Amino acid sequence: MTTQKEKMVEEVRIGIRYGQIDGGHHKMWVIDQMLRALTGGNYDKIIEQACAPEEGADEDEVYEWDCGIAP
Repeated sequence: MTTQKEKMVEEVRIGIRYGQIDGGHHKMWVIDQMLRALTGGNYDKIIEQACAPEEGADEDEVYEWDCGIAP
């Protein structure tokens, strides 16, 4: 089992190693990778919930998650 400290170390490593690479698509990849490290097995569920329309919003207000492009 991964501890919270191990998750944090992995997130920081990803951010430092790749966060300075130019291009919004690469930066989105960094955010996605950090989120994956943070959420572990809950990643898919969290992204699904984040992309769903909010309660009371129009059903067409659906968001897409951009995983970016690896540098």
